[in-house]
Amino acid sequence: MNYFFVAIVAYFLGSISFAVIVSRLFGLPDPRTYGSNNPGATNVLRSGNKLAAALTLLGDALKGWLAVALAVKAAPMLGLGDEAIAIAALFVFLGHLFPAFYQFKGGKGVATALGVLIALDWRMGLGAAALWLIVFALTRTSSLAALIATAATPFVALYFHGPGLISAVILLIALLVIWRHKENIIRLISGREKQIRKSN
Repeated sequence: MNYFFVAIVAYFLGSISFAVIVSRLFGLPDPRTYGSNNPGATNVLRSGNKLAAALTLLGDALKGWLAVALAVKAAPMLGLGDEAIAIAALFVFLGHLFPAFYQFKGGKGVATALGVLIALDWRMGLGAAALWLIVFALTRTSSLAALIATAATPFVALYFHGPGLISAVILLIALLVIWRHKENIIRLISGREKQIRKSN
């Protein structure tokens, strides 16, 4: 029953869409109605409001971190093991992908996955963020940076934690992120994926 409680709390926390909330606060169009129709920071950036995009990124990452951090603190008090932490990590991510508050149509999960990684092990989170920044700086393509950083995280998890529950959850999250980017992968292969240009 306690594990179910952890899953429900994490899922509904993940279901909060900061892309939609921040856009409303800034008087911007609903991010599900323009660009890639994805409620995420990259699409909010297409509105031209960098602050709104940054707040979306921060909010989505923070909810991933918070769900896991709460599970880390609460698990011993509830008599739960590492399974509770893994459940929180997975279900906050699933909440972002399939939010109960938005007809189960959510984002691609990159920022939330980053927050989860930071909470699980700051070294993995920092490594993923650094790799994303390097690839993005070289290519100006957010999706490619996300895919490369995501593909690397299961191997980083194995290096730091070895085979086990945490590494398995990180692998599952990575596979889901890649799956959510399937249309981006098709565009990357065909050379039609859009870059984010530097503004003057």
